[in-house]
Amino acid sequence: MKVIIAGGGTGGHLFPGLAIVEEFKKRDADSEVIFVGTENGIEAKIIPREGYPIKFVRSEGIVGKSLFKMVKAIAELLLSAIDSRRILKVLSPDIVIGVGGYSSGAIVLIAGLRSIPTMIHEQNSVPGLTNKILGRLVRRVCVTYYESASSFPMGKTFLTGNPIRGKIL
Repeated sequence: MKVIIAGGGTGGHLFPGLAIVEEFKKRDADSEVIFVGTENGIEAKIIPREGYPIKFVRSEGIVGKSLFKMVKAIAELLLSAIDSRRILKVLSPDIVIGVGGYSSGAIVLIAGLRSIPTMIHEQNSVPGLTNKILGRLVRRVCVTYYESASSFPMGKTFLTGNPIRGKIL
């Protein structure tokens, strides 16, 4: 199985993504995992150190920015969609999993539009903007906290908790 894990920016998004990968690898050692993030996020340093390949998209946050930075971020969103389309075409994944952060938005959206199975995992009790939007579009939503489930459509939202990497246990 070929899996894309998209997102990052912070460890709160990235490390649960690594835990998800561990589970895929435990169930099928031949699973191929590729991360997608930004060159400026924590993922750019952590993922190569963990031994996984990473592809980069051009993306920036929008929330809490000045008008100029917000316009720039919206333009980068369009570039992120182009980057995402290219990555999906080259990699042909079996599933795309968004773990939060603005870098997951375009690739999960484009994957869904291309009928590639999609899922997001929300680690926070109050969902971020990207996951709030994607939650309406993806096939499955996994949440850490019961309180955040009401932010997503019933019937495709599941309380899974926050995955933890084996080395933490």
